[in-house]
This record gives sequence, C-alpha cells and structure tokens, in this order.
Amino acid sequence: MRCGHGPYGGRSHWRRDRSWPARRRTTFIRRLAFVLILFLTLSAAGASALVSWLLRQAGVGTPAHNPLSLLATAALIFVLVLVFFALTMRRVGVPFGDIVGAADRVAAGDYDTRVDERGPPFLRLVARAFNRMTITLQAQDRQRRDLLADIAHELRTPLAVMQGRLEGVLDGVYDRSDAQIAEVLDETRMLARLVEDLGTLANAERGVMGLRKEPTDPAALVFDAVQALEPEARRRGVRVGVDAADDMPLVDVDPIRMREVVLNLVANALRHSQEGAEVTVSVARQAGDLVITVRDTGPGMDAGQAARVFDRFQKGPRSQGSGLGLAITRHLVEAHDGTITVDSVPGTGTTLTVRVPTRER
Repeated sequence: MRCGHGPYGGRSHWRRDRSWPARRRTTFIRRLAFVLILFLTLSAAGASALVSWLLRQAGVGTPAHNPLSLLATAALIFVLVLVFFALTMRRVGVPFGDIVGAADRVAAGDYDTRVDERGPPFLRLVARAFNRMTITLQAQDRQRRDLLADIAHELRTPLAVMQGRLEGVLDGVYDRSDAQIAEVLDETRMLARLVEDLGTLANAERGVMGLRKEPTDPAALVFDAVQALEPEARRRGVRVGVDAADDMPLVDVDPIRMREVVLNLVANALRHSQEGAEVTVSVARQAGDLVITVRDTGPGMDAGQAARVFDRFQKGPRSQGSGLGLAITRHLVEAHDGTITVDSVPGTGTTLTVRVPTRER
C-alpha cells in the first residue's frame, strides 16, 4: 500500500499513530506464524514418510538402515516447502495484508486510502474493487459536506432577513405596520418551503417515497397544474400554453407526485423567463410512454449549467427558489421508473422532457 500520493492521485492524510492497531496486527501475525509452522511441519513429515516409502519400495534403504539420508531428504523438502511458501506469501500474503490494513483505515474514516493493484489476478480484482469503493465513499462524503454547507447557506439568508426586520421594528427603524409583518411572513414561507423540499428530497433519496398509482388523465393533470400557476405567469408577463389531445387514454401514475413534477417544471420555466416569453407544456403518448415536455423561450443555459441543472441547490442568477425543485423532480420521475432530460441553447431557451413508462387503462 502506498503512502502519500496513491495510484489514483489522492493524498493520504493518515497519520502513523492511526495505522492498523498494533494489538490486532500482532494477533494476526501470531496466528499466521502458527499456521505457517504447522503447515511446514506437517508438510515435511508427510514428505519424509512418502520418500521413506518410495525408498523401501525401490529397495534403496529404510529409515533404520539410512537415517542420515532420510533426515537430509526431510530437511531438503522442508527448505523447498519453506521457499515455496515464502514466495506464495510474498505474492499473495503481502497484497492481502495491504487490503486488510486499508479496509481498517477506511472503516476509521480515511477515504483517501488506495491500494496497489498487485498479486494474482483475483487479488488485483479485489484491489480494483476496493479502490472504486473508496472513490465512491470519498465522493459521497464530499457531497454530504457540501449538502450541509448548502443547507446552512440557504437557511442563513431568510433568517438574517427576519432577524434584521424584527430588530429594526423593535429599535424603531421600521414602522410596526402590516407591510413589515408581511415581509417577515414571506421569509417564513420561504423557510417552510425549504424545509418541506428538504424532507421530500430526503425521502426520495432514501427510497421511502411510496407511490399511489391510479388511473389518471394526463391531459387533465397538466391543465390543472398550469392553471394553478396562471397568476404567477400573469405577474411575470409570461404566456403559458398547453398542447394535449382531448382523447388521451388514462395511465397508471401517482397523480399527486406527477402533478408536482409538472408544477416544478413550469414554475422553473417561469422563474427563468423574461417578460414576454412563452412557455409551452406538451403531453403525449409515445411508444407506450407518457411524455411531458416543457419548453420556454428564456435565456437558456450553456453545457456546463445544463449538466448541473438537477443538482441540489443549483440556482440561476434569476432564481429565487430553494434550488431543490428540479432535484426533487428528477427523483419523482425516477420513482416512476422514468427519465428526465434537458436540452438548452443559450439565447434560445430550454426544453425539459419527462418520459415515464405507463400502462393504458
């Protein structure tokens, strides 16, 4: 096992005093030595008995007539077995010991640990799988830390605004009016929405978000979601249209979760569209799948932004949401065994497409 920079470029910050505990290392070595001595002793004894029997069968001599020859033969076999076992331990035992020690270090939280891929093919496969595991654990640990930092940042802003407003009212800087109370109430609503989104996202990522599928009219579902956002669209000066056939068959989906998907997509399009833009929601059946498409004529995104659009707390410069809507949407779609994709061109607009396998009714 390497120290310092591993074969994958990760720097190990493992201190010498945090290596594999000496007691466990000593116990492992003692057990291995006992097994080695026992194996060599039995091998030498068996080989000596075999040689003695062969010599008697050949009429060369017997242990009673030629003890020195038998002793020399036993010693030679013992040395050969010892050399063979040493070579085997060097090829198998040392790489295996590296993996055992590295696993103990990972269990203690050192996700920078990597092992050299050496030894027999099966041990190289184990080492390669171990390195992939540590890379995954390292990435997940980094995501967890980033998530905690993002949550703290998102909570800090509304709390700071509320604290500032209330302190200003108490100090007489602001009037004790309904307008001031309304602004504080808006911040509490933002906090409530953030907490609710975090709960929904946590349940989705844990896989405990149960779906209650039932026969649903997809066109009516889309019309209902768009109608709920009509006041927001009028306030922003954005036109929202729906393209759906009137005679679409019923499909088995969770209507509440699927309505949330449409709401999130349309609300996201409204937030990123300038006044006078258009948002079109299309719903259709294609090859047995329910396909919902939301297109806007907003500013669009470059390739880098589009690749991160479903990440948690990923927000554009015009967004005032929690940054969790599209992350939640992706999990809701995947809970339906569906997929969601994004296609965006800067200056042209963005298209989000949801494809869910369904069964007609």
